[in-house]
Amino acid sequence: MENSIALFGTSADPPTIGHKKILEELSKIYPFTVSYVSNNPNKNHKEDISIRSHLLKTLIEDLDNPKILFNQSISSQWAVESIKKCKRIYEFNNLDFVIGSDLIKDILHWKNFDKIIKEVSFFIILRDGYPVESDTLKMFENYNLKFKISTIKVPNISSSKLRSNFNYSNLPTSLISIVKKNNLYESTKLVE
Repeated sequence: MENSIALFGTSADPPTIGHKKILEELSKIYPFTVSYVSNNPNKNHKEDISIRSHLLKTLIEDLDNPKILFNQSISSQWAVESIKKCKRIYEFNNLDFVIGSDLIKDILHWKNFDKIIKEVSFFIILRDGYPVESDTLKMFENYNLKFKISTIKVPNISSSKLRSNFNYSNLPTSLISIVKKNNLYESTKLVE
């Protein structure tokens, strides 16, 4: 992995302590991690991409780690476009595209999937309730998909879980005041 950089796109609606943990752990594995916020064409986003990107940028700035880069200009709703932009900007051909195990079945239906699998390896982060099963591994083999399964332990929280059962303790500390001040995610209706 010393010869690869991690590309971590996320809808981050909002960024959680899980996103923070992933970024911290990726920085221990890769020489650089590039992160950005995108609109997932399969999701309805609660907040606008400009708000979500501001939150992720704030989180990354708070981490204060030179190995973690925020670059919103890479963002596209299509992974293949983000990958091309990243390679062009950073002039780095070896990319590990970071995804949660909850997205494994979706990637087969991504735009230009056949091109994506030629451009990147996948770095799969296990999510509770979404194990990587033997039929999935067989599918990967059939497509000659390059991948690594992470040993990173991530808190069992997702943006959608956070939105449905809002608890400030699941937000990175650096984001709490922004969420409160701007009344994001209906925060004024919530109990701390």
